[in-house]
Amino acid sequence: MPIEELSLVPRSEVALTARDFKSDQEVRWCPGCGDYAILAAVQGFMPELDLAKENIVFISGIGCSSRFPYYMNTYGMHSIHGRAPAIATGLAASRRDLSVWVVTGDGDALSIGGNHLIHALRRNVNLKILLFNNRIYGLTKGQYSPTSEVGKITKSTPMGSLDAPFNPVSLAIGAGASFVARTVDSDRQHLTGVLREAAAHRGTALVEIYQNCNIFNDGAFAALKDKQQAEEAVIRLAHGQPIRFGPDGARGVVRDQRTGDLKVVTVTPDNESQILVHDAHSASPTTAFALSRLADPHTLHHTPIGVFHDIERPAYDGLMAAQLDTAVEQYGKGDLAALLTGNDTWTVESTHDLRHRAALR
Repeated sequence: MPIEELSLVPRSEVALTARDFKSDQEVRWCPGCGDYAILAAVQGFMPELDLAKENIVFISGIGCSSRFPYYMNTYGMHSIHGRAPAIATGLAASRRDLSVWVVTGDGDALSIGGNHLIHALRRNVNLKILLFNNRIYGLTKGQYSPTSEVGKITKSTPMGSLDAPFNPVSLAIGAGASFVARTVDSDRQHLTGVLREAAAHRGTALVEIYQNCNIFNDGAFAALKDKQQAEEAVIRLAHGQPIRFGPDGARGVVRDQRTGDLKVVTVTPDNESQILVHDAHSASPTTAFALSRLADPHTLHHTPIGVFHDIERPAYDGLMAAQLDTAVEQYGKGDLAALLTGNDTWTVESTHDLRHRAALR
């Protein structure tokens, strides 16, 4: 099979609806949790894949978001803390006929699971990773997380967090991810659009979803959700379009000619030609990374959402399959038993066995 050939995932024989992807399990999140909106959006989007439910798998780690597989009427696995990308890597590499999705949280993915996440991204395994970011540990009742802002007062940081937070989009771009996006739980249209682009991508697609925890970190993303504030706070990225925002597109993003950094300006006739045009498909991740650093971590003003980076490069599972095919052509099929019991094995006998053998002689 050519390396770049897409997996032949069996199509669904009947038209499915969102209802077909709802399991019979009672949804157990706190009333008002942003996870409900994400679940509804994903269930509503799944029929667009035109895949049989049996060919879709959701794998999660530990955390509030990680209950997701119970509520999807697909195959799924609620795995162990931080290891969902590793488990999903094994499944996606060995079963190319499946659509594999990972659901994780900012604590699960970026703390104990940080290593597993970055290696899945650099390998470009054919996975879709949904990272729910509420900037808090919700399941364990409100401790600060790897994305909590400096000075955050929580049960585990009563005098304020001293840790500089991770920026998941920056982290993913730095790790060499081939698709990186950000969206918001309550913006159903935007969330669905990003899911659509992630699903179409061949390789690892990481989608950070800002998700409200109304119990332990309520209002963390209020600036992005309040209609009046959002006009000045949210920058909606669209490939091939000038990066403008605010009332009537009055604000824009330009590159500082002196430092090379990106900055926000008020658009005038003099600088309008300098407004950046978003190129999500640029081979260089430099501008995408700079866009990921625009937002103020405390006020969230000038927060870009949408697809930051979307490039084509060989997916790990395709490369591995091609390598295995080459090995079979050159050496024939292997013998696992012979490999396990090859020349570098020996038998260990007890003292009793040695005495018994001596007695027989």
